[in-house]
Amino acid sequence: MKYRHAIIALAVSAAATFSPAYGQTAEGQSVGAAIEQVATKLAGRIGFAAQEIGGDEIIAFNGDETFAMASTYKVAIAAAVLDRVDRGELSLDQMVDVTPDMMMIGDAALSDTFVHPGLQLSVANLIEIMITESDNTATDISMGLAGGPAAVTEYLRRLGITDFRVDRTTGEIIGEFYGLPGPATMKVAAEAFVTRPELLTIMGDRNLDFEADPRDQATPLAMLQLLLAIDGGTATSAESRDFLIDVMSRTRTGAGRLKGLLPRGTPVANKTGTIGGVANDVGYITLPDDRRFAIAVFTKSSETSEADRDRAIAEVARSLFDYFYVGQMAKQ
Repeated sequence: MKYRHAIIALAVSAAATFSPAYGQTAEGQSVGAAIEQVATKLAGRIGFAAQEIGGDEIIAFNGDETFAMASTYKVAIAAAVLDRVDRGELSLDQMVDVTPDMMMIGDAALSDTFVHPGLQLSVANLIEIMITESDNTATDISMGLAGGPAAVTEYLRRLGITDFRVDRTTGEIIGEFYGLPGPATMKVAAEAFVTRPELLTIMGDRNLDFEADPRDQATPLAMLQLLLAIDGGTATSAESRDFLIDVMSRTRTGAGRLKGLLPRGTPVANKTGTIGGVANDVGYITLPDDRRFAIAVFTKSSETSEADRDRAIAEVARSLFDYFYVGQMAKQ
């Protein structure tokens, strides 16, 4: 708690001296750097970027550094699917078969619940469970609906977002992380874990080779750019934007991350991501006066506990919450 109080005080004192790009305190130390000093004690290397909706000022640290996105890339997949809905190529009520061979491990609400053939879900419900439960089966089906990883990346390029690449399905990402012989389907993973039970012990361990792979990585500033494009209605139609942000507001993963230190009842619409030593969270936070800000927090190379990684993200979110709200009050 003492860390947060220190950052709050710094943010308030610096509020009047921030420039429209990267704010600097009177002492020349950025608020972003001050927050980073606290957060890296809890979660290895960290990068973040945030901007008030409708504002010009960006608060960032390591904003141009690439990080493995893990499941936060599902925001881009959802937006790409909704872009196809907007174009009339798909519809939210369109039903899609979900067969047993499609079931993936990892965040697996579907595979843990539906063990028999005969499942169908609408496009809307696939997006819902992909975001709110981070379900990997729903994600890889949605990736196919978007046209595949290359199509999602091309969609991002059309939005002018360059430091953001989507290369693999979640099954492929997890399969390569664990060294499986193929995508991490339930069948492949079950066989691998029987013959190599040690795989179950590395789930939360950092994997520096995996982190060094440039595939499926983005910078915090690029993720922020996507969040702002979604909210601003340039990534999708206004109707699809409202649908996606509403879905994100029901996210049930990562309660200790962006939401962890915010005042009770603060509206948050977010998407988490976790693999190995990577813990991320991105989304939108609403201030008490109904202003909102978009935020992307990425971490990597962590050897700390999952609770500490969550706390690092929570510290960043609360510090920026206080900066944008308390700092604005100080300016008035």
